[in-house]
Amino acid sequence: MTKLFSIIAVAIMATTVVSCGPSAEEKAKMEEQAKLTADSIAAALSASLEGAMTEATATDSTAAATTETAAPAAEAHTGH
Repeated sequence: MTKLFSIIAVAIMATTVVSCGPSAEEKAKMEEQAKLTADSIAAALSASLEGAMTEATATDSTAAATTETAAPAAEAHTGH
């Protein structure tokens, strides 16, 4: 009976140690890694948005130039 209680006590102590979770040092490392990951994602998103805006501006400029060039040509063909 004493052996059974000893085994149960050891099992409870082992479970307690395992279930305590990460130490403060491990938590700090995880928070630092999460911050680095978030910063990396934010930088990539920002670069992507800037690229998209540059591309959209270039496309708008090209479309405006094409429209301005096409309008006088269309008027010349109609004779007005």
